[in-house]
Amino acid sequence: MKTIRWGIIGCGDVTEIKSGPGFSKADNSTLIAVMRRNAALAEDYARRHGVPRWHADAEAIIAADDIDAVYIATRPDTHHDYVLRCAAAGKAVYVEKPMATTYAQCVEMVIACRTHGVPLFVAYYRRAMPYLLKVKALLDEGAIGRVCAVATRYFDRLPGPAEMAGGRLPWRVDPSFCSGGIFFDTICHNVDILDFFFGPIAEAKGFPANRARVYSPPDTVTASYAFSSGICGTGVWCFAADRIGEVTEITGTEGSIAFHPFTFEPIRLTRGDDVTEFPIVNPPHVQQPLIQTIVDEMNGVGACPSHGESAARAAWVIETILKDYTPATN
Repeated sequence: MKTIRWGIIGCGDVTEIKSGPGFSKADNSTLIAVMRRNAALAEDYARRHGVPRWHADAEAIIAADDIDAVYIATRPDTHHDYVLRCAAAGKAVYVEKPMATTYAQCVEMVIACRTHGVPLFVAYYRRAMPYLLKVKALLDEGAIGRVCAVATRYFDRLPGPAEMAGGRLPWRVDPSFCSGGIFFDTICHNVDILDFFFGPIAEAKGFPANRARVYSPPDTVTASYAFSSGICGTGVWCFAADRIGEVTEITGTEGSIAFHPFTFEPIRLTRGDDVTEFPIVNPPHVQQPLIQTIVDEMNGVGACPSHGESAARAAWVIETILKDYTPATN
């Protein structure tokens, strides 16, 4: 079995625990080098994580003969460029979500990787987590009968004073980065996991708004959508609420499943008066199970559930829901 040799472009916060250690801990996988534009931070990361070498230039990762696959963990506005460069260099690519800032860019990335004969994987790691696999198993075994509808509720508070000090904005709600805000950057996970369960969403209509007027991207979004399979869905997401909480509920002809794809509270299966809870413990490095599926696919002994094509579908849904939004002005 071949050992897949990895390089990381962008060794920031997401790579500290969620993803980075998984490249060395997965079977038949090793992390060769990391890159960050700040050389001191790149060197510090390499030292702390036992990575053989570090760079301050992405090209040193992309062009390296001893690297088979590249994990791109930078901000979404850089993903398109890095993926195209990696594809042209013949490197397999694993890119963070959201896949890119527009659906059109996602399509270009898929085509580029296909043209150069390299696989494109996207970090919708919930598709490989035991928690969500349990929900899928319940659905697949018909635990709630024929699925009819799915409804999502997600509430969070506005950024605190410390995050907004000096008039600065967290990058996720900075309009110079992207007008879609937290909905664009975070809720794509929600959309993707529903695609994993039920297949593609064929139609979507959104009603994005900004009610708090603290920043210009939307802070409140409602949406309705329909899957190609005929299942109907709705969602309410508010990032200016007085509380934190989230749940997605799937209703079927014989019961319902309530689960929490962000907080991972126990899954609840309800059939009439019978309620069963399933507490599922997350792995310490939540991306490691997906990384393992990538390594296995590259070795011809398995398949990764998150590719560029499925991630592009999530991008299309998010873009469609937000397409009529007019940025808020104070």
